Amino acid sequence: EENGHQHKRLKRDADEEDAEDQNKKSPKRKIVLLMAYSGKGYHGMQRNMGSSQFKTIEDDLVSALVQSGCIPENHGEDMKKMSFQRCARTDKGVSAAGQIVSLKVRLIDDILEKINNHLPSHIRILGLKRVTGGFNSKNKCDARTYSYMLPTFAFAHKDHDVQEEVYRLDKETLEKVNKLLACYKGTHNFHNFTSQKGPRDPSAKRYIMEMCCGEPFVRENIEFAVIKVKGQSFMMHQIRKMIGLVIAIVKGYAAESIIELSWGEEKVDVPKAPGLGLVLERVHFEKYNRRFGNDGLHEPLEWTEEEEKIAVFKEQYIYPTIINTEREEKSMVNWLNTLSIHDFNSSVVGMQANNKNSK
Repeated sequence: EENGHQHKRLKRDADEEDAEDQNKKSPKRKIVLLMAYSGKGYHGMQRNMGSSQFKTIEDDLVSALVQSGCIPENHGEDMKKMSFQRCARTDKGVSAAGQIVSLKVRLIDDILEKINNHLPSHIRILGLKRVTGGFNSKNKCDARTYSYMLPTFAFAHKDHDVQEEVYRLDKETLEKVNKLLACYKGTHNFHNFTSQKGPRDPSAKRYIMEMCCGEPFVRENIEFAVIKVKGQSFMMHQIRKMIGLVIAIVKGYAAESIIELSWGEEKVDVPKAPGLGLVLERVHFEKYNRRFGNDGLHEPLEWTEEEEKIAVFKEQYIYPTIINTEREEKSMVNWLNTLSIHDFNSSVVGMQANNKNSK
């Protein structure tokens, strides 16, 4: 009997050692994770090492990766060790329905379920795919699509007294909004749409593929609309400023000519719309898919099977957060009240004076 107990104990010790060996041996693989999250209450996506008072999405993600056993603890402290790269750095309060991160992990059983068990419900991993060893989600991404959900009363003319819940966007105003948004298409110098670049910085030139506002819809008695924009890459605050300027023009605070003017070297005062409605919708890997998507070893980075899960997550976590926060905190209403402080005319007057002088 005693021998039997000893045998069991030895077997248990051997099993534990095997599991440890297995962990050491189980090779790490390069994968991508498809993430969705509601960004309210977070200081953006990217982790700020050494500044723990500003919680980010990556803080929660790395903690879940360690707790689920996909990565060793020291990889959480030094993210380079797992070749971690996010596709887009979303700003404070911004949500995502299709963020992609690439990293090396141990491919444990039921990996998605285990990671999600250690994440709050407003952050979900919706999909996983194996990728090439040298894959980097930021460098290999050739375009990003964002959406911006806003209450349509943002487009009501400043001279009209507007009841927010009663306002409905008419066809002419929507056409005007779309005509202005279309001006952004193509390659332009967006130095006036971020605080980080000077007018002669070559990296301020950005390529916008499409930008338009969809048909309005009513939620909780307020009418909303969604603006979609697809571009190669965006600078900090760029999309919020692009939308902010269009709102200023439609409301009658700024002349239409100011968009054209903003591409020039002059400093233009461009207002920045609130971060609340901004959502990273999806990221595109068209070149990678052409090269590796059908090589027999790797799958294309398309997420058609996950579309339904993405839609459900948006309905459950992203849209209600935007709508309820707008109702409670009135971020759009408060921001619209600041538009009158901006000085849009000085830029236009300055430009006219320059034109006269050059003539």
